[in-house]
Amino acid sequence: MFWADKIADEVIRRYQSKIDAGEPIIVRDEKTASGKVHVGSLRSASLHAVVADVLASRGVPVKFLFEINDFDPMDGIPGYLDEAAYTQYMGTPLYKIPSPEAGAANFAELYGQEYVSVLDKIGFHAEIYRASELYLSGKMNEVIRKALERRDVVRKIYKEISGSERAEDWFPLNVVCEKCGKLSSTRVTDFDGETVGYECSSDTISWAEGCGHTGRVSPFDGNAKLPWKLDWAAKFAVIGVDFEGGGKDHYSKGGSRQVAEAIAREVFDYEPPYGVFNEFFLVGGKKMSSSKGNAATAYEMSELLPPHILRLLLLKTPINRQIDFDPSGDAIPVLFDTYDRLAAKAWSGADDDDTQLFTFAHLPELREQNVERFLPRFSQVAFFVQMPHMNIAEEVATLKESSLTEDDERELTMRSEYARTWLQGYADEQFIFTLQETVPERAADLTAEQKTALGVLADKITATETYDGPELHKLIHEVKEESGLTPKEFFSAIYIVFLGKESGPKVGWFLSILEKEFVIKRLLLQG
Repeated sequence: MFWADKIADEVIRRYQSKIDAGEPIIVRDEKTASGKVHVGSLRSASLHAVVADVLASRGVPVKFLFEINDFDPMDGIPGYLDEAAYTQYMGTPLYKIPSPEAGAANFAELYGQEYVSVLDKIGFHAEIYRASELYLSGKMNEVIRKALERRDVVRKIYKEISGSERAEDWFPLNVVCEKCGKLSSTRVTDFDGETVGYECSSDTISWAEGCGHTGRVSPFDGNAKLPWKLDWAAKFAVIGVDFEGGGKDHYSKGGSRQVAEAIAREVFDYEPPYGVFNEFFLVGGKKMSSSKGNAATAYEMSELLPPHILRLLLLKTPINRQIDFDPSGDAIPVLFDTYDRLAAKAWSGADDDDTQLFTFAHLPELREQNVERFLPRFSQVAFFVQMPHMNIAEEVATLKESSLTEDDERELTMRSEYARTWLQGYADEQFIFTLQETVPERAADLTAEQKTALGVLADKITATETYDGPELHKLIHEVKEESGLTPKEFFSAIYIVFLGKESGPKVGWFLSILEKEFVIKRLLLQG
């Protein structure tokens, strides 16, 4: 069974009475807009968006809400920003920090909107809201009051579940300092039922400098924020969330999810939503971090892969298993091959987990337009686009063994564009093939036996009347057997004289797309 179907089954089982009453299932996800969003965040987005998609496909009323968390404080400066310029904002709510680029209302909007544009591009459509809106509108007021009034319960939960002890005079809230505007450097000292006393000090936390101000203020209407685990639990209750998962790290024993669930029940009187964890998305074996500035960003990945192929990458691996994707290797050609295999199965009329995956790999609004068409292998297209003398459409029509339809041509255009992007920015040297205009200098190092074999191959090609891939494949293997050379010695000699490197695409097919006279001349080591 497709992994999202299993989750949807459980959502329906748990909330059947709500569904029967015609009330929508609330699915929620969020991302703190602290910098360029790394590609790993798409794993969480795919969990929530596709579960909502599956529910909707079954006729279940559902709302997918996505939060740009812009009320969190800046707690790190991404490596691509000027540290000196942003150090002053450490501890300040993100929505109060100026945007590094013109055109965005604030820091959080710049990066939050970029991420939302990626979600829209790949069909993870959601109703967007901001954390600051929840607080400033007063929707968080009641949960803030409960957290302050039941702070002893919060302290007990922290100690019993996570082993974290809080002092008896600790209050689960941070006030936005009226003087310096910082959040992380403040400490609440008392609550009288309507206002809190607080002090802003550099002793509160190591990475945010306080201004020394002390004051008294209402903790409501955006003047204060709950710390992370309470904030998460509070949003369950305020929004009425039914399904929300999270990263594997949150689901460890004594971790933030366990704490948030207990707080939801015991402090906010709300049964926490059903949720499952999503495993990490690694890039080349590394867990990326947007705050460290070393991320392969979600935006970059959305430019590297077409939407349906990126969705396939996110959905083909069960959500509780890790994805490790290295765009410099053969992962992208293999991913396209996977899509082609699923397409062939779906278009044959099969109906199973693979065809379900194939369906949900496509954007909901484009599924009806997903017509059967010829799918040239991405690896072949990536080779074709490196051969400027070649008419790619004609070569693909030859592979298809018939003329290309408009849908075929659109597919070829798309694959050609993405192949160029991959080759220019990501592909390893082994995938770069440039036809040499003259005999490469490396050819001088070929052995006498290799040069003789190339000459014999030139003679056989001259004599043959049929010049195509299958015929050349046959001739090449005849010469290899007669030469006594090892496969590596023989094939590397061919690649060297044409490409200047020891490896390349399938030889017979490769030579068949070149002019016959050019091939003969080059095999005779004539420039």
